[in-house]
Amino acid sequence: MLCVPFTQSDTSLLAFIPGMPGAFELLIVAGIILLLFGKRLPEVMGSLGRSIVEFKKGAAEIDGPTSDDPPPANTSEI
Repeated sequence: MLCVPFTQSDTSLLAFIPGMPGAFELLIVAGIILLLFGKRLPEVMGSLGRSIVEFKKGAAEIDGPTSDDPPPANTSEI
């Protein structure tokens, strides 16, 4: 029996691994999702966009100075 080692260039074996969807399967799943959530999809994407903007605003507030920080000491009076 002749054993040939698996090389990285030989990816044909990866096509038969169960559980890894191909492009056609992903297209079918996307079509089903579009049929189920088609009317609500713009609302969902809009709320997702608003959520991302709010998250970025909150992250920017954390990076900046807060009102709890004491004012910097005046070093010119030393």
